[in-house]
Parts: sequence; C-alpha cells; structure tokens
Amino acid sequence: MYRSHHCGELRIEHVGNQVTLSGWVQAARNLGGLTFIDLRDRYGITQLSFNMESKPDLCMEARKCGREYVIQVSGQVKERSSKNANRPTGDIEIEVSEMKLLNSSLVPPFTIEDETDGGDELRMKYRYLDIRRQPVRDKLIFRHQIALETRKYLSDLGFLEIETPYLIKSTPEGARDFVVPSRMNPGQWYALPQSPQTFKQILMVAGMDKYFQIVRCFRDEDLRADRQPEFTQIDCEMAFVEREDVLAAFEGLMKALFKNTLQLDLPEFPRMSYHEAMETYGSDKPDLRIDMKFQSLEGLRGSGFSVIDSAPFMRGIILKGLEDKLSNKEINDLTEWVKRPQIGAKGNDVH
Repeated sequence: MYRSHHCGELRIEHVGNQVTLSGWVQAARNLGGLTFIDLRDRYGITQLSFNMESKPDLCMEARKCGREYVIQVSGQVKERSSKNANRPTGDIEIEVSEMKLLNSSLVPPFTIEDETDGGDELRMKYRYLDIRRQPVRDKLIFRHQIALETRKYLSDLGFLEIETPYLIKSTPEGARDFVVPSRMNPGQWYALPQSPQTFKQILMVAGMDKYFQIVRCFRDEDLRADRQPEFTQIDCEMAFVEREDVLAAFEGLMKALFKNTLQLDLPEFPRMSYHEAMETYGSDKPDLRIDMKFQSLEGLRGSGFSVIDSAPFMRGIILKGLEDKLSNKEINDLTEWVKRPQIGAKGNDVH
C-alpha cells in the first residue's frame, strides 16, 4: 500500500493515527535539530517532521531530498505547535518513522509554485510540471466538474450522449479542414470535423430527439484572441421543439452549472431581440455590465458636414462626466484605439 490517506485529507481529529503518505517534495527546511518537508499531491500539502535526536539517520536521509523528489512516508499524526491557518492540513504534521525514496528528481526548470518564475514557453515545454501547480490543477478539476454537471443535467432532461466520428468526409464550412491521409486508400483523405453538425442532424432524422456530446472541434484557421486550431464545445440538438423550449433548456443548464460548481444563484436571464441588441449595443452578444448604450444622432443630419449627412447609420456613445474634460491628445488616442482591427472603426467615429 503506497498510501492510507492523501496529502489534503488529515485533520486534527486524526491525531494519534498511524498513516502512510506518498507524494512530491514541495519544499524542505533544515532547522538544525528538526527537518520539515512539505509533501504534495493533487489533494493538498501535508507537513512532515524529522527529529535529529530520535532518528538521526532518517533525518539525514530527509535532508537529501530535493524539490520534486517522490517519497513514501509512514508515521504518526501529531498536532502542530505552530499551526498554519492558510492550509487545510495546517493543524497537524506527520512525525515520520519510515521513509522510502520512490524517485529522485533533477532541479525543476521553474518553481512549482502558484506564482512561478517560468514563462509561458518554458512551462508549455514542461507541461507535466506546470500541471503540478495548484492554479493549473484547479482549472483541470473545475473543467471536470463542468463536464460532470453538464452530463447530469442534460441526462435528467432526457438527452442522450452520443459520439460522432472524428474521421469524416470534408464538408464546406467557414474555415479550412484539417486533413488526414488514409493508409488503406492511397490518395484519399479524411477531414477532421469543424463541428459534428452533419451527424447530429442524422441523429434527429433517426429519431434520437435529444442529443448532446462534449466534443472536440478542429478548424485550420489563423490564430486570434478567440480562435485556436482545436477546442471543446457542448454540442446539442433537439427535435420537435420551439424557441422557448431551447432557451429554457440551456438557461437552466447555465444556472445548474453556476449553482453546482461555483455555488452561485443566477437570476433570470434578460431577453432581448436581435434588432434591439444591434440598435442599442451594436452587437448581438452585448455585455450588459457596461451601461453605455448607443444613442441616436439622427438630429445632426443637415448640418452640412458630409461625413454625417452621408452616413447610413447614426449612433454614438455618451461619456457622462467627460463632455468638456477630454483633451485633443486623449481624443486622438481614442481615435487610434477604435481603429484597431479588433474594433474596425475608420477613425472619424470619436469626436
């Protein structure tokens, strides 16, 4: 048995128990007569203590352990004299009686800490080390929880999770396909699906009236802020439904996900027509947290300014409290900002 408990499990009520833990050395501290090791696994960190007076050989072995060494220890749970309120296991420590080195480690190329000294490129090169850090680990756990709650909710509504093929015939869509050569049919190619829409429509024809899958999509397109070659989506299809049925199902999904993963109760979703969204915010996915609605400027027509008189659409945003406080430099900076490709204005929109 490599472990009787994990490193985030032990509490003050376990004091006196004999336990076995396995994990990675997060940090080691040599305090002369005592040596402490923080032992980490994906569940948390537990402090180990080694006493030079009672077990000098074991203490010397502990001092040889470097960061990311993998060890197995056995010992008794003790109450800590100096507790750590910032750690769930901070009330206890393990007084180690036995230790076994399972695997040594080279010095990691970056620190395995919440705030690491490794840049993006270095951390991606050693992704298996980066995943050991709590922020990355927590994101993977959260993603698992989202997928689990999605399956629970949709299954309770009668949806069936059905896999669709990854190797398909190329279909004309918005982006380029990734292609895969066929070994059994030289000169022939498969395409990776940009979305499973062809197959989910087949499922509707086949009578599978409620379908979903958490599925990978592949699109061979240039990288942008909101685009990448592959991504995961929750894909659904329903038959014999009206718009209200679809909205109710997936508003309910969002409420369930926020409630069961973040313990947040979402309010009722506001409804807005496409026409109202475009007239008021200029986008069919407006951010309602920003209370800066478009205002009609049609009253400015006929002023003799050709840009205004010839414009097919006249809307603007009122910056309350800044009417007379913007300098020419600030106006020019705003003009350059709206001319960025992400926004696409021509530059005469800020005045």
